Amino acid sequence: MNDASAAFTAAFGSEPTGRWAAPGRVNLIGEHTDYNDGFVLPFALPQRVVAAAALSDEPGWAVCSDFEPEPVAFTSTGLGAVEGWAAYVAGVVWALTDAGFDVPPARIALTSDVPVGAGVSSSAALESAVLTALADLGGLDLPVADRPALAQRAENVYVGAPTGIMDQSASIRCEEGRALFLDCRSLAVEQIPFDLAAAGLAILIINSNAPHQHVDGEYGARRKSCEEAARILGVPALRDVTPDALDEALGKLDDDVMRRRVRHIVTENQRVLDTVELLRAGRIRDIGPLMTASHASMRDDFEITVPEIDVAVEAALAAGAYGARMTGGGFGGCVLALIDAADADTTTAAVERAYAERSFTAPTAWMATPGPGATRLP
Repeated sequence: MNDASAAFTAAFGSEPTGRWAAPGRVNLIGEHTDYNDGFVLPFALPQRVVAAAALSDEPGWAVCSDFEPEPVAFTSTGLGAVEGWAAYVAGVVWALTDAGFDVPPARIALTSDVPVGAGVSSSAALESAVLTALADLGGLDLPVADRPALAQRAENVYVGAPTGIMDQSASIRCEEGRALFLDCRSLAVEQIPFDLAAAGLAILIINSNAPHQHVDGEYGARRKSCEEAARILGVPALRDVTPDALDEALGKLDDDVMRRRVRHIVTENQRVLDTVELLRAGRIRDIGPLMTASHASMRDDFEITVPEIDVAVEAALAAGAYGARMTGGGFGGCVLALIDAADADTTTAAVERAYAERSFTAPTAWMATPGPGATRLP
């Protein structure tokens, strides 16, 4: 990651006021439950987007990034015309303005080491870093608990990506050494202890490097199917279908695809609750089977995995992982494997061999520990 302060100086010829950072995230468990008013359990990655920023004497905003060193400038009258990566920045300005905030004119330089297209929410990290910087620079009266919804609105309405609230909540509200238990209906959060090192464990993140096909049409189709099922079942959201009532609910649905989508959401919500209970009790190893069951549900019922992802899960489990699952929206991205910390190299090697046998593009892997959410850097 290039130094954001140096990038700022190179682009704008002066020093930034400060630097603000926001992390990417992985979801330990709870996939596609967020837009069904359900439960999720993400944690923040060490990889972050850093925004070096300063107030501007000129009206409007100028931003440069690793993607484009030449600054992109826009004003409040031209907000609707911003495209590409800069749209995420313009979206944050728009969301703040639309919420009634007086957004300060600013110059921003962005650098990042969050993998793009890997399902670890690089876009939410960018939005969260920019939002945090603008809130501080402008002295905005914007409680931290209210910030994820504004960042989500930037992505949903301005950029046009139909994501749930989890990504921005994780990037803004996570704490070091903990997973964020988020109720996506009430937006209540609980910081769940997740001290992997103390248990001699690690989360190995395996980037499948498969062509990421998080196609809006596929994601949107599943969301629409869930919403239609909730309408047929007469509930506000699938979160309101309990496991005990699942069989009865499935009997009311004529479409087999819709039944499988519903089954995933209902069982996945319960897996999140079960995982939280185990972590509260300090039983980290015991969450492994829940992770693996979550993956099977995503593969068979929600149908959002790809061969590279499934092979990575199978190889990690065969190498001794306690559990493994895809994380993220699907159709590519990353796998999480819960392993003994000493087994990182052997697990990685097992996945690499399985990929080579199938002529897949080689995966990349790293160990992750839960990091902090958005913050101003020293």
